[in-house]
Amino acid sequence: MEKEEKKYVNKAEEDEMEIYGYDLCRWKLVLVTVGVICSGGFLLLLLYWMPQWRVKATCKRSALKDCEVVLLRTTDEFKIWFCAKVRVMPSLGANPLRNPNPLVHKVSNGHAVHFSESAAEENKNDSKKYLPIRYFTHHSVKYFWNDSVQSFDVVRGLDESTFCSAIHNEHSTGLTKGMHDYRKAFYGVNEIAVKVPSIFKLLVKEVLNPFYIFQLFSVILWITDEYHYYALAIVIMSVISIVSSLYTIRKQYVMLHDMVAAHSIVRVSVCRGNQEIEEILSTDLVPGDTMLIPSNGTIMPCDAVLLSGTCIVNESMLTGESVPVTKINLPNPSEYPKAVGDEIYSPEVHKRHTLFCGTNVIQTRFYTGELVKALVVRTGFSTAKGQLVRSILYPKPTDFKLYRDAYLFLLSLVVVAGIGFLYTIVNSILNEVPAHTIIIESLDIITITVPPALPAAMTAGIVYAQRRLKKIGIFCISPQRINICGQLNLVCFDKTGTLTEDGLDLWGIQRVENARFLLPEERACSESLLKSEFVACMATCHSLTKIEGVLSGDPLDLKMFEAIGWILEEATEEETALHNQIMPTVVRPSKQLSPESKQATDQEMELFELSTGYEIGIVRQFPFSSVLQRMCVIARVLGEKRMDAYMKGAPEVIASLCKQETVPVDFEHVLEEYTKQGFRVIALAHRKLESKLTWHKVQTISRDAIESNMDFMGLIIMQNKLKQETPAVLEDLHKANIRTVMVTGDNMLTAISVARDCGMILPQDKVIIAEALPPKDGQAARINWHYADTLAKCTSSSPAINSEDIPVKLVHESLEDLQMTKYHFAMNGKSFAVILEHFQDLVPKLVLHGTVFARMAPDQKTQLVEALQNVDYYVGMCGDGANDCGALKRAHGGISLSELEASVASPFTSRTPSISCVPKLIREGRAALITSFCVFKFMALYSIIQYITVTLLYSILSNLGDFQFLFIDLAIILVLVFTMSLNPAWTELVAQRPPSGLISGPLLCSVLSQIIICLAFQTFGFFWVKQQSWYEPWTADSELQYFLACF
Repeated sequence: MEKEEKKYVNKAEEDEMEIYGYDLCRWKLVLVTVGVICSGGFLLLLLYWMPQWRVKATCKRSALKDCEVVLLRTTDEFKIWFCAKVRVMPSLGANPLRNPNPLVHKVSNGHAVHFSESAAEENKNDSKKYLPIRYFTHHSVKYFWNDSVQSFDVVRGLDESTFCSAIHNEHSTGLTKGMHDYRKAFYGVNEIAVKVPSIFKLLVKEVLNPFYIFQLFSVILWITDEYHYYALAIVIMSVISIVSSLYTIRKQYVMLHDMVAAHSIVRVSVCRGNQEIEEILSTDLVPGDTMLIPSNGTIMPCDAVLLSGTCIVNESMLTGESVPVTKINLPNPSEYPKAVGDEIYSPEVHKRHTLFCGTNVIQTRFYTGELVKALVVRTGFSTAKGQLVRSILYPKPTDFKLYRDAYLFLLSLVVVAGIGFLYTIVNSILNEVPAHTIIIESLDIITITVPPALPAAMTAGIVYAQRRLKKIGIFCISPQRINICGQLNLVCFDKTGTLTEDGLDLWGIQRVENARFLLPEERACSESLLKSEFVACMATCHSLTKIEGVLSGDPLDLKMFEAIGWILEEATEEETALHNQIMPTVVRPSKQLSPESKQATDQEMELFELSTGYEIGIVRQFPFSSVLQRMCVIARVLGEKRMDAYMKGAPEVIASLCKQETVPVDFEHVLEEYTKQGFRVIALAHRKLESKLTWHKVQTISRDAIESNMDFMGLIIMQNKLKQETPAVLEDLHKANIRTVMVTGDNMLTAISVARDCGMILPQDKVIIAEALPPKDGQAARINWHYADTLAKCTSSSPAINSEDIPVKLVHESLEDLQMTKYHFAMNGKSFAVILEHFQDLVPKLVLHGTVFARMAPDQKTQLVEALQNVDYYVGMCGDGANDCGALKRAHGGISLSELEASVASPFTSRTPSISCVPKLIREGRAALITSFCVFKFMALYSIIQYITVTLLYSILSNLGDFQFLFIDLAIILVLVFTMSLNPAWTELVAQRPPSGLISGPLLCSVLSQIIICLAFQTFGFFWVKQQSWYEPWTADSELQYFLACF
């Protein structure tokens, strides 16, 4: 057949793969069957290990459109092969999001299309109406044949190419039963199935490892040669190794299964197309279903966009932050065309309106009796949680030079064994040795050259290191990663909860009057400030809510609200059911004087009456946006006719939206002083709204119309305290030439100030912020460079630094030189995404000097780890949330400070939430790595020396006795190997790291010189003995005469 054009699945995505079509070939199957029988099953093992050989040996190339089997190969540096069987299912159509053709015309009495109760049942006698839909499953994702691209493709939900207006106008009414059944055939069961394999399956998979197969071959050979003792020792070691491995793997599966089981099956109510409400299992949900969110909350079984009502959600599973988030319904562009523009819905862009799978809906709010509805957009492994679980189940392989070199070294030993194998056969035939002896001796020399005990010996150091780690509170579920940790030369840290304490503390406030800063004040709840606009802003401009009577929300908002001592009151469910959406949340001061207190003066009583009668209603809230770096509310004081707008956010942003005459002249200087000290600074602004703005007009007004011409009111200064051990640990890492990087979801300026505080960025070092802007209005993507210290003074039109002046080098002679650099790059997640897409050539340069990465999404953290690995860093990742899972799994050494979701993905989990575990892990990794090198050298030398000995003895048709072998193998070798691994790690980290590979000058020189010395001594001794007068060559007759003489 002609060469077919190369096809791809997941084109231009992270998991892009080449795809080839094959059909089963009967005559090839017959030949393979014969080969398997003739090779005693060895060919079957070979085909099991090599999927590409298996497919090519049993199938012939075929057009992708009609193939029975697909062969997939990843396009990354690993080029891993997979194969999958193509299946066929009957369906009424080819696109699940469109009405199937046979039922499109079933319109009755002018009503909308209505499917029968069971479309399949209605058409069972008419097979022509069914289309054969071809698909295959790979890594828990179904790929269906797509005629338009002439390749297989993933069926998407409503998360792509669906406009916000269409979500409300076309999809919000729910699906009919027939359409639901039709879609379910494509999307399948809505579950994230993590099946825990049976012990038998895991055992078979583990035993079929090439090392264990070689050990099995060796044991059979030794038993045949009546070498029982060592065979028994190897069997015992192998059994212990297999049992340990099975326990670890199964435990990991069980942990992951338990993690996803929380949302596996719940009962949900859905709206059908005929306005009926039906209760179904969550496993039956498909994209397009409209589900009702119960008022008492639920665990979300899918990704869904909120159509009506409001939800309070705990998203700790995704973000790592256990702060309740308020989700509001997706605005309908057709209702408010001026306020809301129509755009394509995206879960990432519209996450404020999206309920993600696995997150916990704590409570809901509804108005005028309207139900809280959400439209299902993604199910199963396509959800945010499903993608997270897939990244854990099917991680990218981690490349480590030690293991690559070990395989090359073993290959060279196999070549040496092959030479000895041929020599033994030729020598034995020339000396007329019996065939049985020739087979055993020639195969025996292979087991001598490639020692079967090598894997167990290599594992010993890791096992001992794992025990030592457990004693200091670090648990490991991937022991092989311990060796890799010995090579770490860069560690990424999350900020909140990792480098710093979880919470924020209010340090003080600095108000502005008449465009001048007043002196800083420690407390904001003084009597004189009670009715001030500054306190009113602190009381209203937040996203706090009450959950079961307890105030919850963003820690910053919580600290700010608690500092003024006010009370928040929300409308009850009964009240919201009777009123429209304008029913406000009310805030008011707490009673300043208690009834039990001493008799109050007239002035104090006046204050008491004032405090109890003063209330502010929050009419509308514009939520905090990380892109805009601010939030805004519209509020009204009880009894006042006009409304007020209050805004808080990043100081530079707030100042730019205020009247310049209200901003103090020394604003930039004051702000710089606070940020240099590591404080988190929030600016406040206020504006009195026009009296013509009514309650109803406020609900439709655009955000931009409110957030302008504000009056600057002052600053709130928050303190994010470092953990006590953070500076010392980072200093230890720097002394050991281990680079540190901060990867956080927090904002840029805070991250930079914390990096300076903890010593990640030295006081004299400069920080350059890379602000990358995507293509817009015909302009190409570009990068603006600013010094962090002068960020406020810079604008996008006049960059502070010429890009040609930035001192970056693509290749450093030594990565350690970077510790001396005077420049650090900082960027946010948005800029990082633009640079990855439009400035690929800059990525290596930026990550070589990048120290602070702020506002990073979970997938961007993983991309950063990969980018660092691409410039030859051995990367460690230390985090405490599920949002770090992908990065923890992808890094060479991932350390979780949480025993929750992150610990499932992370190879290492620390019992104590402290980064002091990082240097401990690296020290143990170095100890295990050095031990591995020593063991490998020792075992390689032992096998080569024994190979020389046996080869020399074979030349005179002799060999070592069984007890001589046993003494060497057990008493000398194994005892030394296992005691060698008992050496503990050194007490402190030093700058010199162990070598990363076996194939290095000093190591090869050491091994080869030792081999040459042993070869010279053994050869000289062997031939010198043969020259002695008392030496008598061995023959079969001489052995018989010896035995006769003994009797």
